[in-house]
Amino acid sequence: MHSDTLVTMANQIGSFFETMPDRQQALIDLAGHIQRFWEPRMRRALLQLIDGATDTHLSPIVLEAINTHRSSILKVE
Repeated sequence: MHSDTLVTMANQIGSFFETMPDRQQALIDLAGHIQRFWEPRMRRALLQLIDGATDTHLSPIVLEAINTHRSSILKVE
């Protein structure tokens, strides 16, 4: 999957969770959504994008959720 598509998808998810009044819960839920509904290959590609780019075009809430809950995003169930 192309990185632009991953960024678009992540930002759409972030837009939804950004409306939550509890920021910390929103970060947990956003990371949990990516962990549960994105296949491992998509999650790894998103993390590689963050690690390798200076400007990812990801929204601040998405970056914060991923950086805060990185280990849970990589978890395979």
